Amino acid sequence: MKKLFLALILTFSISFVKADEGMWLPNLLSQLNGKDMQAKGLRISPEDIYSINQTSLKDAIVLFGRGCTGEIVSAQGLVLTNHHCGMGEIQKHSSLEKNYLENGFWAMSREEELPNPDLTCTMLVSMSDVTAQVLSGVTNEMTEAQRSKKIEENIKQIVAKATENTHYTAAVRLLFNGNQYMLYVNEVFKDIRLVGAPPSNIGKFGGDTDNWMWPRHTGDFALFRIYVGKDGKPAEYSKDNIPYTPRKHIPISLKGIEEDDFTFVFGYPGTTQQFLTSFAVDLIQNQTNPIAIDLRTKRLDIIKRYMQQDELTRIQYAAKAANISNGWKKWIGENRGLKRLKTIEKKQELEADFLKWIAQDKARQQYSEILPAFENLYKQIAYVSREVSYFNEAFNAAEAVRFAWRFDGLIDKAKAKDKTLFANLKEQIKNIEAFFKDYNINLDKEIFIETMQYYLANTEHSKLPNEIVALLKKHKNDVRKVANAIYNNSIFLQKEKLLAIMQKENFSDIEKLKNDILFQWISPVYDNFINTTQKQMTALNTQISQLNRLWTKALMEMQTDKKFYPDANLTLRVTYGNVKGYEPVDAVKYRHYTTIDGIIEKGNTGIYDYVVADKLKSLYESKDYGRYAMKNGEMPVAFVATNHTTGGNSGSPVLNADGHLIGINFDRVWEGTMSDIHYDPAQCRNISVDIRYILFIVDKFAGAKYLVDEMTIIE
Repeated sequence: MKKLFLALILTFSISFVKADEGMWLPNLLSQLNGKDMQAKGLRISPEDIYSINQTSLKDAIVLFGRGCTGEIVSAQGLVLTNHHCGMGEIQKHSSLEKNYLENGFWAMSREEELPNPDLTCTMLVSMSDVTAQVLSGVTNEMTEAQRSKKIEENIKQIVAKATENTHYTAAVRLLFNGNQYMLYVNEVFKDIRLVGAPPSNIGKFGGDTDNWMWPRHTGDFALFRIYVGKDGKPAEYSKDNIPYTPRKHIPISLKGIEEDDFTFVFGYPGTTQQFLTSFAVDLIQNQTNPIAIDLRTKRLDIIKRYMQQDELTRIQYAAKAANISNGWKKWIGENRGLKRLKTIEKKQELEADFLKWIAQDKARQQYSEILPAFENLYKQIAYVSREVSYFNEAFNAAEAVRFAWRFDGLIDKAKAKDKTLFANLKEQIKNIEAFFKDYNINLDKEIFIETMQYYLANTEHSKLPNEIVALLKKHKNDVRKVANAIYNNSIFLQKEKLLAIMQKENFSDIEKLKNDILFQWISPVYDNFINTTQKQMTALNTQISQLNRLWTKALMEMQTDKKFYPDANLTLRVTYGNVKGYEPVDAVKYRHYTTIDGIIEKGNTGIYDYVVADKLKSLYESKDYGRYAMKNGEMPVAFVATNHTTGGNSGSPVLNADGHLIGINFDRVWEGTMSDIHYDPAQCRNISVDIRYILFIVDKFAGAKYLVDEMTIIE
C-alpha cells in the first residue's frame, strides 16, 4: 500500500498546480518538488533542506511551544521566533515595576536570561511513511469503530518501537484525511529562556489596527535560547544547564531581497482544509464564522475600552486581547475572500464534475453515495455547530466561567474522598495566583453580561437546564441581576477565600464549592454540553471524517491533472514562492516591501497602535542604520511573498535560494486569509519581518550587538 500511495502522489507530481500553492513534506522534496524548486531559483539541493543521513536545515527548525515555529541562528542555541509567539512568556515576566511588554527586555549576559516553565522547543529527528504498518490487519469488512481500534493498536506499537531505548518522543499523524500515515520522531527541549524582545511599540507595532494587513511595519520577533543538561541532552530547567550546541544553525543574509526573488518557508503550518465540500464551506462562511465574529466584536470592544483607561489592565490583557482578535479579524477576511472567489459555487462545480466522472465507469459506483451522505450529515451538523459556537463564544466567554470550571475535577475528588486530590493542590494554588495576577473583575463582568444575554437569546429556553431556568426566574430573568449576584458573592472571584480553602486541604470545604452561585450557574450547562452537544458533534464528525477519507481518495483518482499536497497538521512542511507585491482592489497596487519611513508616517497619525519609540525616531532622524540598510539607504522593515502559509507558520524562517535567512514569517495579508480553504495566487501573500530590521533593532536600538556577533552573517 505504501508503494501504491507514493506512486499515486508521484504520478500527480507530473501535472500542474496553482502557482506557489502547497505545503510539501520535506522528506519527499527530491521526488516531488526538487526540480520545480530549482527551476524557480533554488540553488541548494533538497538534501540540504531535509536529510536523515547528514546535517540539514531541518536540524535548525523547531516547533516553538505548541503552535509556532522557531529557528536556531547561532552555535549557542539562540532561537528566533515571533514576538507574538513569545508574548505569553514576556507577559508572565512583566509587572508594573518591570514592564517587559511595554519596554522590552534584553539579557546582557547569560545569567540575565529568564526561564520559562512549560515552554518547549520540539525538533524533528526523522519522519517516515508508516501507512502499511498502521493499516496492517485493517479490512473492508470492519466497522469504523473496529478499524479505529486496530489502527490505534498498530500506532501504539510503532511509537513504542521508534522510541525504545532513546530519549525521543514520537507520534503518528494521518495525512490526506487518513489515506496516508507518517511517523514523526522528535527531540523535545524543556529549558527555554527568554533572551530578548523589543518593546510592544516595535514587536507589536500596528497592533489590532494592522493585524492581517499590508503594508505592515511590525518588528515581530523575539529571541530565546535552548539549554540542555551537561550531557547535551534535553533536561528540565536547572541553573547548571548549558546552552545547546545544535547540529545546524541557519546563516543570515544581509544581501536583501528583490521582487521575484525565490524564497521558501520551512515550518510547522497548523491547519488547512483544501478538501472541504461545498456543504462544509457553506457552514463555515454563513453560520459559524458570523456567530464568532459577532461575539468576539462585543468582547474586544469591552476589553479595548478598559485597556485604554488603565495601564495595569493593558499589561494584563495584552496577550488575551491579541488571542481573541487574531481569530476575529482572520474570520472576517476569510469570509470576504470566500465570497469574492465564489468558493461555494466552485466547490459545487467540482462536485457536479465528480458525479459525471462516476457515471463514466461502473467501477466508480463505490463513490456514488459520498455527496448525498455529505449533504445529509451537514444538515444534521448545522444546528449542533451553532450550539457549539454559542457555547464557546458566548457562554464560555467570561474568564470567571472558564476559571470556575477548572475546579470541577477537584470537587468530584473531594466528594469521593480521593486522597490524590491533595497532591494537586499546590498546582491549583499556583493557578489561582496566576489567574488573579491578570484579572480585572469589572471588565469580566461586562463581558459576562454582554455574551450571556446573547447566549440566552439564541438558545431555546426549553433546552436550558432546569437549574439555569430557576436561577433566572429568581432574578426576574435579568442577566444583569444574575451577574451582580455572581460577581459579588462567588468565592471563585475572591482570591484570599479561595486560597484559604485550598490551603486547608479539607475534603468538606472543597466539596462545598459545588454550592457556589457561579458553579451552580455553569455546572448544568457544562454537563449538558459535554454529555449532549459535544457527543452529538463527535458522532457527526466521526461520520464526516470517514466520508472525507473516501472523498479525498476519489478526488485524487479523478483529478489526474492536479498535484496534491496533504493538508497542514502542525507537522514540518516546506512551501515556496517568490517575493511579490499584489493588487488588493481595482487601481491599487502594493509593492513588495516596507521601510522605516512608514513607521514614522503612521506615528504621526496619533493612533495608539502607532506609537513610535523615541530611540527609534532618533535613529531614523540620524539615519544610523549601520550595515543593515538597503543599497539606496532605506531601512527595510517587512516584505511579502507568495509562499502558502497558515497559523503555525508564525516564526518560520523565510529563506533565500541559498538557504540563508532573509526574514521571519509572521502573518498573511487580509485579502488572502481564505487560503486555508481556497488559495488565490493573485492575492495570497505571507508577510515577513526583514532580517535586516531585526538585526538593526537588536544592534542599534537595544545595544545587544553581542547577539548579532553570535550569528553567522553573510554580507
